[in-house]
Amino acid sequence: MKIAIGSDHAGYILKEKIKEHLLAKNYEVLDVGTNDGATSVDYPVYGEAAARLVASDEATYGVVCCGSAIGISIAANKVKGIRCGIAYNDEVARLMREHNNANMIAFGEREMGVEDCRRRLDIFLSTSFAGGRHARRVEELDKIS
Repeated sequence: MKIAIGSDHAGYILKEKIKEHLLAKNYEVLDVGTNDGATSVDYPVYGEAAARLVASDEATYGVVCCGSAIGISIAANKVKGIRCGIAYNDEVARLMREHNNANMIAFGEREMGVEDCRRRLDIFLSTSFAGGRHARRVEELDKIS
């Protein structure tokens, strides 16, 4: 399974730690950058780049990181077909997949611990979409332009 991953400078360290975690679990990682945490960059560039890989089916899921997770998740959600949620706790990480069929997950380096993010990512990746009554709602989301 291919996972797209991207961050701005404020999420770079977390992105690298998540990438190591994914590689250790034998996922293929498509890293869209940034490639250092010292140079200030704009989060929309990296949120969009990761989202485009997911939207085009080049990646199954995407992970994006910035300081708070807010800006980069907004950028990802601007791409048609993307449903990116901020995993601020374990239950939300599960529900965004189970109820919303999210295909991307966002983390904030300044707001979340590395171990929490790794655990939430594992929950996200191991949870299936429940379908049923939720499918209609996801279809409605996908019609919004």
